[in-house]
Amino acid sequence: MAFVEWGDIRLFYEQRGEGPRLLVVTGTNGDLRRKPSVLESPLARRFTLLAYDQRGLGQSSKPDRAYRMADYAGDAAQLLEAVGWHSARVLGISFGGMVAQEFALRYPDKVERLALACTAPGGSGGASYPLHELIGLSPRQRAEHLLAIQDTRRNAAWVAADPVRAEAALAELMARAKPVDPDDPNMVLGSRRQLEARRDHDTFDRLPQLQMPVAIFAGKYDGVAKPEAQEAMRRQISGATLRFFAGGHLFLMQDPAAYPAIADFLAG
Repeated sequence: MAFVEWGDIRLFYEQRGEGPRLLVVTGTNGDLRRKPSVLESPLARRFTLLAYDQRGLGQSSKPDRAYRMADYAGDAAQLLEAVGWHSARVLGISFGGMVAQEFALRYPDKVERLALACTAPGGSGGASYPLHELIGLSPRQRAEHLLAIQDTRRNAAWVAADPVRAEAALAELMARAKPVDPDDPNMVLGSRRQLEARRDHDTFDRLPQLQMPVAIFAGKYDGVAKPEAQEAMRRQISGATLRFFAGGHLFLMQDPAAYPAIADFLAG
């Protein structure tokens, strides 16, 4: 197990694979103990992956104070310095994509290429679905809210047509949201603090500052990071490309073409 520490922050991280350096920033409820993680993805066959549990999540610190997006960007910079990487290719997934945007804006010399997956810019360019509004709901209530939001194909007609399949989808959502370590007394606190930071994410007006190669990857049926937000983000970043895949917010697990396309872009 590997940790890096500064101040009151202790981040858990892992490295895997061989090839060019790739920092992966994962999303809401991210925990590297949850399998399969990005470390088991096809990316490990082409890159040296560096992934970590963000503050408030997994095995990393969960201090009881406000988290800012600038803090998350600083965590990524501290981690790179700790492992001896001056720069790296960067992939940000969902909330991790929001962090990756902030990181690239604040530390552009550390980002060689930037891949943004199922994420949003916030502000006038389109906020992601307000997950902080689901705090306090039971696991089933939260799953019922997210069912059609994570994948807009799973609407009321879809549920009515196949209630057994719908119930299985709800069970999968609840299982994915279940803490890996339910005995961690700060798990709920850390998750809430992370969602509060997510609520305040807004990079839209600053995105034209990005000069490194940027590619945006998204699901056609994503109701969390909506297609129109992807288009707005692409227009804000000079030279950025945008590709949609067959899937919702979890298109990386739904469309087998997604990871190879992301890897090809990151390989440059």
